[in-house]
Parts: sequence; C-alpha cells; structure tokens
Amino acid sequence: MNLDIKATLCQEFHLAAVQCENVLKLIDDGNTIPFIARYRKELTGSLDDQVLREIFERLQYLRGLEKRRGEIENTLTEQGNLTEEISAKLATATTLAELEDIYRPFRPKRRTRATIAKEKGLEPLALQLLMQNVKTGTLEDLALPFINEEKGVNNAEEALQGARDILSEQMSDDADARKALRALCYRNGVIESRKAKDEDSVYSMYYEFSQEIRTLPGHRILAINRGEREEFLKVAIRMDDEASVGVLDKAFVREGSVTTPQVKLTTQDAWDRLIKPSLEREIRNELTERAGTAAIQVFGKNLHQLLMAPPVKGRITLGVDPGFRTGCKLAVVDENGKVLATGVGHFTLPGQEAAKARARQEITAMCKKFGVTAIAIGNGTASREAEQFIASLLPDLNPGTAYMIVSEAGASVYSASKLAAEEFPQFDVSLRSAVSIARRMQDPLAELVKIDPKAIGVGQYQHDLKESQLEETLDGVVESCVNNVGVELSTASPSLLSHVAGIGPALARNIVAYREENGIESRAQLKKVPKLGPKAFEQCAGFLRVRDSKNALDATAVHPESYPAAKALLETLGYQLSDIKGGKLADLNQRVEEKGIKTLAEELGVGEPTLKDIVRELQKPGRDPRDDLPKPILRTDVLDIKDLAPGMELMGTVRNVIDFGAFVDIGVHQDGLVHISRMSTRFIKHPSEVVKVGDVVKVWVVDVDVKKQRIALTMLAPKAKA
Repeated sequence: MNLDIKATLCQEFHLAAVQCENVLKLIDDGNTIPFIARYRKELTGSLDDQVLREIFERLQYLRGLEKRRGEIENTLTEQGNLTEEISAKLATATTLAELEDIYRPFRPKRRTRATIAKEKGLEPLALQLLMQNVKTGTLEDLALPFINEEKGVNNAEEALQGARDILSEQMSDDADARKALRALCYRNGVIESRKAKDEDSVYSMYYEFSQEIRTLPGHRILAINRGEREEFLKVAIRMDDEASVGVLDKAFVREGSVTTPQVKLTTQDAWDRLIKPSLEREIRNELTERAGTAAIQVFGKNLHQLLMAPPVKGRITLGVDPGFRTGCKLAVVDENGKVLATGVGHFTLPGQEAAKARARQEITAMCKKFGVTAIAIGNGTASREAEQFIASLLPDLNPGTAYMIVSEAGASVYSASKLAAEEFPQFDVSLRSAVSIARRMQDPLAELVKIDPKAIGVGQYQHDLKESQLEETLDGVVESCVNNVGVELSTASPSLLSHVAGIGPALARNIVAYREENGIESRAQLKKVPKLGPKAFEQCAGFLRVRDSKNALDATAVHPESYPAAKALLETLGYQLSDIKGGKLADLNQRVEEKGIKTLAEELGVGEPTLKDIVRELQKPGRDPRDDLPKPILRTDVLDIKDLAPGMELMGTVRNVIDFGAFVDIGVHQDGLVHISRMSTRFIKHPSEVVKVGDVVKVWVVDVDVKKQRIALTMLAPKAKA
C-alpha cells in the first residue's frame, strides 16, 4: 500500500479531511497561495499563507516521493527483481533516502571489485561463505572448485578474496544495515576540522575544532563547508568504527562455521572501504541540506520583515549615495517617489573646504526649494563622512528635517540593471542609486521588489545555499508581502505588479502599457488588458487598489466577487456606498454586532470569515498593515564608535537576524551584535523568537573594539544581567 498523501498531510498539519481536500483542490485548480489564504477562508478553515505554503511544499515532496516509488517499482519489474518483500519495503518507505537505499543493490553500477569477482564465477562461493553452514573441512576445500587460471583465479586465496568483495558490496547495499549505521552515526558521530594551510584566515576558530553531529548548529556547518571549499580547512566525520562493525556483525555473522572468520573479515572491509566513506558523504550532504533549509527560513523571515518595514510617508526626501573621489550623488524625490532634482556634492574628503562650502550651499538651497524634510544616506563607502556633513547642515534646513542611514545592499545591482536603465534612461548608474536610496526610505517594499532578493543581504551564507530552493522561498516571501500590503494600480511599477497573485512579468508589462495608453479608472477595466483572462483577474483583483475609482470598493481589499455582499451589507445596516470614502462608517462594528455576524452572513449568502474581512475593510479602506508597526528611527545627531562606552543605553533598529544573534544599527557606522545569550532571561533556541528585522530595541553596550570595528551589545538591562 503506497502513501496516502491526503492522510499524511492531515496528520502532519492537524487538518480535517475536508479541509485538506479543499486545499489540495484549490492548489490543483491553479489558485495562488495569497488568493487561497485571503479569499477562500471558508474552504481552508482560515489557514494563513505561511501554513498554506508549507502544505504546498510538503505536497510537492510527497508527490515526488510517489513518482519516484513508481519509477523504482517499474524498473525492478523490468529487471525481474521485484519480489513481495521488496515491494512491501517500497510501500512503507516514507522518505526519498529510504527508497534509494532499497533500490541501491539494483542500481546500474560502474565496474567494481565485486562485479569483476562475479565475472570470474565467484558468486556461489560468496553465498556459501555468507550462509555459514559449513561446520567441517577447510576453506581451501570450499575454494578449490572455483580456481580457474583462465578466469584469473590462480589460487584459493584469490577465490576467497573475490567472494569477500562480492559480500562487501552486498553488505554495503543492504538497506536495513545502512539505516542502522546512519542512525548510529547521527547519535555518536563527531565532525572535526583542522587547519589545511599555513596562512591565517577567518576560519581560525575551526583550526582545531570538533563537535557532535547531533548538536552542531547550521551556521557552523555552513562555515566549515565554506572553509573547506576555500581550502583553509580539512574536514572529516569521526565515527565509532568498533560499534559500526558490530552492527554489521550482528546482521551478518553466525558463529560456529568454518566460514565465519571470512564473514568477519568482510564486515570490517565493507565498513572501512565502502560504507564509511559513503555514509560520510551522505551525512555531510544531509547536514548541509538541513543547514541550508534552516538558513533559507531565516533569510525568508528577515526579508519579510525588511520588506514590511514601515514607510516614511508624506515626506519629500533627499537621497544621498556617498562616495569619496567622485563625490556624493544626490536625488530629491517627492512624496510619491517622483524625481524632482539631482546633483553631485563633494564633501567627504578631508580638506577641500571650498568644495564643502559649495556643497553646503547647494544642498541647503535644494532642500529649501523642494521642501525636503527627510534625508536618506546610503551605508556604503564614505557613509560616515556623509552622515557627519549632513548632520551639520540640519540646523540650516527646513524645521523638523532628520536623516536615516539606509542599507545600500543591492542598490548597485539595481542601478546597473536593465530595469533601472528603462526607468531612468537620463541618469547615470550612481544617480539611479541615489534615487533608489531615497525611495527605500519612503516605501521599502515598492523599491526592494526591483532587486534580486539574494542581493538584499539579510541572510546567512546566502551564496552557499541551494539556488532553486532559495529563489522559490524568497519569491514566496516577496509575493506574500506585496499581496498583504496591496498595490495601487494607477502608480505601481511593473516590478511591483509582477509579484501580485496571478500576474507575472509579462502581464505586469501589459498592464502598465495599457495604463499609459488608456488610464485605469476601475478594477473592472483590468479585464480589457491584453492576455489578462478571467482566471488572472480572479486571482489578482482583490490585491489591486484603484484609489480614485468611482466605485469606492475598488480602493479596498474587498474582492469584486464580494461586491454584491458588501453593497447588501451597507444597505442592510443603513449606509450608502459613498459613506466608505466619506468616513461615515465609524459605528459599523456596533451595528454588525447588534445584528449578529452569523445572522448577517446567512442573509448575505457569504461565509463568516469573508464577512468579517469585508467589515474590517469597510472600516479602514485600503489600510496599510505596515502603519501598525513601530516607526523607523530618524536621527538628528551623529554618534561615533569612539563615543561608545560599556553600560551606555541606546535605541537601535534590528538590521539582520542570524542563528547566533542579531545585528543592531545604533547610529554608528558599524552595526553592533547582540549575541543570542544576551537577548532574553529565558532560554531561546533562535534569536527570531525575540527579535525580527526592523524592530526598534533598547540595548546596552557591553564591549567596543575600535581597532576591529566590533561592538558587543546586550538587550538585558544591567540589573537583569546580574
């Protein structure tokens, strides 16, 4: 009996049978995860998009498992090797590794010592040795019939050696033995790394390193792998050889036979020559895959928080891309990100007082002319010098002007891209970067979707991770964020639109082209966009907003399929459609409660979850979920690493979360590290249990190393630490 995928998913995700069945049908019918999560809650039991993505990934794995099971069964049938016993083992295998272990003895092999011995006719002798039934006589007597000089078997010892080679390979291919040995290695195995060459490196902590496999954290696995790949480390897994051979002896050795010593020789050879090297490769691959999966999850969480960082709304912004020799590139953008002016200022090199005076005058005039009240400074080369200069200008700028250091990660990738060239053909690469930096502060999501997620730099060893898995996860995160926030159809870039459910890059370009030619005044008009069919409209419409549409519902997250229900709800409760924009629905909740959600849902012919969503949207049409998050810290002063002292209390923004801690921007050029041990008074397995990217946290300085530019921080108040 093969795996029941639906039953497995129900058990693993604690789903009701009908709930699971609905989710699988929705997925198989081509619905996107954001659409299912937001607009099919009645069918899914209100599962959120994260759980739905996990179900989808697990479904893909299980279906791949079933496909592989079928392929192996067919191959073994064609070979004539499919017995009832093997068939039963295949049916009960629950992982791809188990399936491959079962298939291993029958997989086409390269020419080995065992295959050569079989060609010499020594397989019957190998079977006699393994059976261990011979109680009298000698090994020479057993081997004598197999001596054949024409076949290259010149004496009894050569015959016995060939027979042992055949047995060694059989033992190595035995699925049950490999499973037991793999489990033993995971229990007792130790990974060791040693220095591989004389020159020093960043891997010094791994020069004389050993740790049990079962306790080895993912970030160390990835670090050791990279050190080995760069040839600074030699790495091996130390296993319990005696216990491992004991596992094989228990499985294959039967005492009291003339051939028993030969089988004991074989178990030792099978372990040393075949199984141990093979298992080491397998286990290191599994450890790497597990570490990679965990790192991708951390990357995904960090990216989600970065993309969902609160925008700095309603401020005309000056973007500064710092530089030394070529100067700092400047770009002023309005509240909606439209470029108003660009320029270059030379104010970061020492001396050059005349150039600094000109830059001071030009930037002050630029800020006053356009009403700049926010300045975004990139954190790359010359950022520190640029920050000091800009901070010195603040008293002469518009009242309330403040600045923020913005991560430049990926900005250069975007600036040199075809997309940036199409968007700003009139600007050179560095000016595009200044525009991007300004827009990142105004609306991180809208700007960061233009950049390959891997280049954003909020992960751990992202260049060492499995490319396809990383891309799939990060694309899912971007899609989730974009659809959670919603997209204004009249202004959205093709990059932003391409991440909306049901819309890919081609459709996004079609929408923008249609918009530029005809304008888009309603959601319904989307149906006129070339190649945007009914299915795509169903998937995307609810996530797109048309703020100035005559139909007030077009500016909300209410799906067009629910417009009749929304209108009927307003009418039932004594409202007009125009009341949505007029802000006259303040007591909507009260009226809904008086009538009763269940009663209203039955009257309107919709499910209760959908009705609750409609009510929530009508109260706050087009609500941006990012508005509920802590606001970004805008600064008006400069702090130098030399100003820091142990015990100093500061507010900072979490920039990156990794396995062993979090990096926090405290207003100096170098982020400080809060180690996981300094995050909470309770035990935590991972820093993400306490902080996430974008959090504003209170920290205390523990230690400062000015020479190495390292800052150690703690989130535990001094009294709590004691």
